[in-house]
Amino acid sequence: MPTTSISVLLLAFAASMILGCARSDTGRDDGSDSSAMHSTEDPDEEATARLGEGPWVVYEGGDGPGKGKHIVLLAGDEEYRSEEALPQLGKILSVHHGFTCTVLFSINQDEGTIDPNNSSHLPGLRALENADMMIIAYRFRAPSDDDMKFIDDFVHSGKPILGMRTATHAFSFSDLEQTAYPHYHWQASEWPGGFGQHVLGETWVAHHGGHKTEATRGIINPDDQDHPILRGVEDIFGRTDVYAIKNLTDEANVLVHGQVLQGMEPDDPPVEGTQNDPMMPLVWTRPFTGDQGITSKIICTTMGSADDLLSEGLRRVLINACYWGLNLQDQIPGRSNVDIVGVFHPTFYGSNEFVPGIKPVDLALEP
Repeated sequence: MPTTSISVLLLAFAASMILGCARSDTGRDDGSDSSAMHSTEDPDEEATARLGEGPWVVYEGGDGPGKGKHIVLLAGDEEYRSEEALPQLGKILSVHHGFTCTVLFSINQDEGTIDPNNSSHLPGLRALENADMMIIAYRFRAPSDDDMKFIDDFVHSGKPILGMRTATHAFSFSDLEQTAYPHYHWQASEWPGGFGQHVLGETWVAHHGGHKTEATRGIINPDDQDHPILRGVEDIFGRTDVYAIKNLTDEANVLVHGQVLQGMEPDDPPVEGTQNDPMMPLVWTRPFTGDQGITSKIICTTMGSADDLLSEGLRRVLINACYWGLNLQDQIPGRSNVDIVGVFHPTFYGSNEFVPGIKPVDLALEP
């Protein structure tokens, strides 16, 4: 063989050995680009990196008791303005308490804007794969089976869930034969009362107080006044009406009852008579054990419109509930910081009263 041919072969062999070592060092041999290289960082460290960019908003956590914890908030209802309430709640949890919060919305596919009337396009639910807690304020949503799997996996994970207002009737499927999750439907038979009753403790029953005419005063259960969720809570008021409750079982611990008021202002007196005797449960906790045999902490309130979040007492209940759900109750201060973050002028609730043209990016924290 000519000397030049031998030299070429030796060079090729040396090059292949060097390339093989390089591939061994990087842990890849499939020709993938550098973005797929093994990282020394914790893959669960950043919520943004997990989910990527899309029609949602992520409020990164910082220092505070919630540092390292990821809460996913599901906004999606036509009436009570969860698309305004949950971003503000996420901002409070992030800025004042250190939690990383990802807020997901119902989205108009053509425009990329928040559209509470779109009950089935709910992008970003994959974020639940790495969530430590879920806050849900859905009303009659119908996610695809692929999206429902993320929700179902979380429900059975043993992790805490906080349900707000219409989460008692979060899911509604027009054709139960076309979904793999008919038991989540608010009138389901396999799970009587669906997700609301089976997991949270109650489904939709009725308006107990007059809708848009009789507001709600939260009355703390004296037996539970020292509960961590109620720490520092002095006054709870909301202009949503009290919901009727009839299926809540004895395993639930009712922390607050809802007193029906004669009007829509905080100083209106309570309605007299049987409407407030007995009062309906307004905030409760309960255990839920899913298919994995792990018991979750469940917190539910039938308050929760964006307008209700003007109540400092309700905001404190919700923030404290996150601490309690995540077993951080020992770190709840005497009066947790629930100050509003940024500008917050919530829209009064009502069907089709949402502000059009808003994209999730518009709700990002100001730098």
